[in-house]
Amino acid sequence: MSGSFKTDIEIAQETPMLPITEVAKAAGIGDEYLEQYGRYKAKVDCAILKDMKKKDGKLILVTAINPTPAGEGKTTTTVGLADGMQRLGKKVIVALREPSLGPVFGIKGGAAGGGYAQVVPMEDINLHFTGDFHAIGAANNLLAAMIDNHIYQGNELNIDPRKITWRRCVDMNDRQLRNVIDGLGGRICGVPREDGYDITVASEIMAVLCLASDITDLKARLARIVIGYTYGKPSEQKPVTAGDLHAEGAMAALLKDALKPNLVQTLEHTPAFVHGGPFANIAHGCNSVTATRAALKLADYTVTEAGFGADLGAEKFLDIKCRMAGLKPDCVVLVATARALKYNGGVPKNETGEENLEALERGLPNLLKHVSNITQVFRLPCVVAINRFPQDTDAELELIRSKCASLGVHVALSEVWAKGGEGGIELAEEVIRLAEEPNEFAYAYELDQPIKDKIRDIVTKIYGGSGVSYTAEAEKQISQLTALGFDKMPVCMAKTQYSLTDDPAKLGAPRDFTVTVRNVKVSAGAGFLVALTGDIMTMPGLPKRPAAERIDVDADGKISGLF
Repeated sequence: MSGSFKTDIEIAQETPMLPITEVAKAAGIGDEYLEQYGRYKAKVDCAILKDMKKKDGKLILVTAINPTPAGEGKTTTTVGLADGMQRLGKKVIVALREPSLGPVFGIKGGAAGGGYAQVVPMEDINLHFTGDFHAIGAANNLLAAMIDNHIYQGNELNIDPRKITWRRCVDMNDRQLRNVIDGLGGRICGVPREDGYDITVASEIMAVLCLASDITDLKARLARIVIGYTYGKPSEQKPVTAGDLHAEGAMAALLKDALKPNLVQTLEHTPAFVHGGPFANIAHGCNSVTATRAALKLADYTVTEAGFGADLGAEKFLDIKCRMAGLKPDCVVLVATARALKYNGGVPKNETGEENLEALERGLPNLLKHVSNITQVFRLPCVVAINRFPQDTDAELELIRSKCASLGVHVALSEVWAKGGEGGIELAEEVIRLAEEPNEFAYAYELDQPIKDKIRDIVTKIYGGSGVSYTAEAEKQISQLTALGFDKMPVCMAKTQYSLTDDPAKLGAPRDFTVTVRNVKVSAGAGFLVALTGDIMTMPGLPKRPAAERIDVDADGKISGLF
């Protein structure tokens, strides 16, 4: 396998990059819109969205089966597909999320693609990049400081400290901060209360930034953020917003540059917007609307991805982002590997490289359920991209092809990790063909349905479950949110990424299961409700052997161990 002896960071460091001005020129971005951050990255002024009169290009969504330890390679496939389309003479732009520092130093290392299908500069993208996440964290924590200061200064808004829903954040996996007590040290140090931290990518401000269309919309969304509730009986409690605290202007000032998309390039110099990074099992898991819209105006094809499996990222991309931004996808790519499907069929990770047609057949229902969701629920054209490994046998690949063919879906092999764009030609040709087909894009539910009906539709249609159960706390929250008029929003399901159910141990495509919703909260600024299931945490922890232990930098500033 070409290049298999090199790490991703070594490949990235050895591949020459073009100056970002040349990448911008190839993308059709004039100098007047370009704000350079060094030689190889830049921000693009959002004014380009108003000035560009070109008709939008085609929108291609890349998603995947439920992630497994065997790996799928969704970002790698996204990048390689775009490079393959560019090799076919198409004008294409990649639109990806920014990696969070927490996972980079935690369990998975870098997150900019892999092998010869990467976005670069890989080290910058995975570390501080252009400072967007720092700005989001600062805006989040400014609001937290203003809440506690308001209470300290007399609490004119009558905020109940026990009903504050806004938490502080930090862009690092730190379980110690999940629940804290602050304001200790006497009256001069504030009002003691229970508090906690989320990881920055779980902050509502991240979701707000990624869904805002411009600075005016950003300020309006920030003002709508609900930070807590007033004193009183449940029927008397009123939501308190960031606008009530007059915080939205200062928060927007911190975020004005972060709102602008970041321009970088792939190893083959395909232009790439890498912007925003909300978690897919907590928030909507998609890159920013501004980046996607800019790419659509500039290119004939925009290739974007949504986080985790299609049950999380793709569902939210289609039901939340597309609905809010008025987007209509032209084709969906569903990434899978034979190894991951065998893992779904019960094979241990260390044995997934061996041929096992029986296990593959047991694991295939996971892929087929996702395919059915895309083609039958959302009514979109779909191609399955098999991220090929050297150990995959012809018999295994033929089995996958035949099962997908039964649903009328083609399978294309992807070898972009080893071959870059050349390894994505077959997939690119099928995507170009499918994108020309008309489709009848539909949502999984309608906004005017009651909250429980929307959750039921997601569980039964997308996950394949039989129903939903609610804790007493969730029932109470749904009643309150409905009474407050928040019931017409889309629902963002916070669920494990490892299973179609809310139990990460249930692989494949289980049936007749019930999903338990334990908490429902409103993200009024983002414009959706969040339904929490299972053991989903808004602050991850570090594994026993975090990736940070393997990362180093030498005397010349060269980073190693990032991936």
